Amino acid sequence: MTNEQLDADNKPTEPDEPTQARPSRRRLLGTVAAASGLAVGAAAGVALGANSNPPRYEPTALRRFDGKTVLITGATSGIGAAAARLFAAEGGRVAFCGRRADRGREVERAIRAAGGDATYIQADVLIEDQVRGFVETAVKTYGGLHVAFNNAGITIQKKLHEYSSAEFDQVVHTNLRGTFLAMKYEVPEMIRSGGGTIVVTSSSNALATDGGRGAYTASKRGLVGLVQSAALDYAADGIRVNALVPGTTDTELVRRAAGMENIPDAAWQTLMKQWAGSNVPGLGRLATAAEIAAFALTLASPEHPYMTGAQLVIDGGKTAHA
Repeated sequence: MTNEQLDADNKPTEPDEPTQARPSRRRLLGTVAAASGLAVGAAAGVALGANSNPPRYEPTALRRFDGKTVLITGATSGIGAAAARLFAAEGGRVAFCGRRADRGREVERAIRAAGGDATYIQADVLIEDQVRGFVETAVKTYGGLHVAFNNAGITIQKKLHEYSSAEFDQVVHTNLRGTFLAMKYEVPEMIRSGGGTIVVTSSSNALATDGGRGAYTASKRGLVGLVQSAALDYAADGIRVNALVPGTTDTELVRRAAGMENIPDAAWQTLMKQWAGSNVPGLGRLATAAEIAAFALTLASPEHPYMTGAQLVIDGGKTAHA
């Protein structure tokens, strides 16, 4: 992104991954003291609270993306970075973008060290020339295009009348227009490759939201409509387009946006367990980035050739209650 994005408290946030259902800062601050107290004296490495340690996801032995070129936007951290690792582990030739070059190179090195094939290309989804350059460079590097995971997104949270026009535009242009730009340049390459799959990261806020999320919710609901229309536009070209609809995910962006990046890990885990107990009535915990990324791979895989124009929810039961 060309400029630092601001959260509701005007703290800089990074826009390289989506934020789903950012925890309410007021609710979080109301319980942080208790959570910090619980963390004191805890044994090292022991997370507090039942189910605060979610299942660990490991890459499968499947090779669903052997010989396939995979593009990912917003992959220098969080869900996008996890997806890059998983696609590469299943044989994909992964080209991914994001604004932060240091983090991008770090992800690239980790994937290559694990035996995967990945290339980081610095690009900002707000800038059309950079999006076009990202796609063109990826295709030139790996040949063809078969899978795209359009994942970049940001949030700025405040009451609707408190947004400046520039802030509202930042969110909508990053989340919705940025995805349009990515697809604009991905689709012709997929057609030349004989078809492919596109997965777009929406949010459970597109289905059930809360106050203070007007720009984010509008952009994420707009993505569902974009996916549905694009699925009809390109079905005859062998391109399937589906929306991934995740719930709140435990990423550094969510932690930073909540203003909790400096509290102990054990306190954070306890705090999130308390928050999820009230806000995720099904599983009662946040998703991990790897869990959401694994579902993106399922949607992008050839396993479900009849699925297009769908919005697939993975939110721990959040919207089932709402």
